[in-house]
Amino acid sequence: MNLSINKKTAYIGCLGVIGIISTEFGVIGILPQIAEYYKINIGTAGYLLSLFALSIALTGPFTVLYASKFDKKKIMMYALGLFLISNFFSIFNPPFWLLMILRILPTILHPAFFSMAIAAATKDTSPQMQMRLTSIIIGGIALAQVTLIPFTTFIASIYSWRLSYGIQGLVILVTLVITYKFLPPMPNKEIKSFTNQLNILTRTKFIVGTAVNLFLITAWFCSYGYFADYLTKAKGLSAQEISYMLLLFGIMGVMSNLVAGRLLGKYMIMTTVFFIAGTFLVPFAFQYTNNSLISIAIVVSFWGIMYGPCFLIGVGHMVSAAPDAKEFANSLQTSFGNLGVSLGTATGGWFINQFGISISPWVGIGFGGLAIIMTLWRAWLDRRIHDSKEIV
Repeated sequence: MNLSINKKTAYIGCLGVIGIISTEFGVIGILPQIAEYYKINIGTAGYLLSLFALSIALTGPFTVLYASKFDKKKIMMYALGLFLISNFFSIFNPPFWLLMILRILPTILHPAFFSMAIAAATKDTSPQMQMRLTSIIIGGIALAQVTLIPFTTFIASIYSWRLSYGIQGLVILVTLVITYKFLPPMPNKEIKSFTNQLNILTRTKFIVGTAVNLFLITAWFCSYGYFADYLTKAKGLSAQEISYMLLLFGIMGVMSNLVAGRLLGKYMIMTTVFFIAGTFLVPFAFQYTNNSLISIAIVVSFWGIMYGPCFLIGVGHMVSAAPDAKEFANSLQTSFGNLGVSLGTATGGWFINQFGISISPWVGIGFGGLAIIMTLWRAWLDRRIHDSKEIV
């Protein structure tokens, strides 16, 4: 595969991620409306996010191990097809239990899309180019927060929350057509044994990197999962103002994601610690600002900057510890990242139900502390490996 095809694959993968992540996280902006429509509390509505993520966490590694035997292009198309079906039927305001099933349906191949896209885009490239191409694909997460998520939230505030599913489905459909027309077949010519790939689970460095990924994303989703509800009830913003804040949040996330992508390859530990620090600083920023739109916008901007690279940081820590099993490592990053989404959303929802929405920004601090500890442990392991090589 030549570099032009690698880049084409990365950008198509990025477009697919925009549609997929908008389906996964776009519900954050419309949770208050869904809760009102179905006459349920916000914590129960939050299951639409947490159970989606939990399903990915539980099934992801197994589906990716199985899917890795097949043509990468076909797996990417099957994944997009499931998301298209999910979005289409969600438009028709089904009962809440059916909406939940439709949400869970595409999680079967969610991690496989990420793994296949990254593996296809980075095939036969240098380590530095691999991180750049990976950052393009993962950058779709931040781009979704700039484009589809705030746009669908804005449309939902004017018309209906159901329209957000229609818009997300349209983007998925366009990506599906582009993937079919412009990506070449990508048959798997090198079938790796399950045993060799599973061996990475015994590496301390990989386990620690997994913990960094899990705790960092959990810390952020204790609060980000209830972004709209917090800004509505605690800060008094309207639905349209929240859509503007989501747009601002996403723009800051895109910029910080690009910067972090360049820094992680050179200063992984320092970059990680810097962005984890945001989980401690954002709650204080909200605590000591008034409810003016300008001050809220400043804090939301800072929040977006610090949150933006969290998924990329997870990829960096886990894939760098398993260069010989990248597809499986990517799938585990997606699975444990989504476990963090589920754990963070569920934890945040429990505290909100017990103590009110104002507690939301503070819940993630404990997980942020655990992420710091794991990062320092990773630094110690890297140093020990480096010293042992020098002695040899």
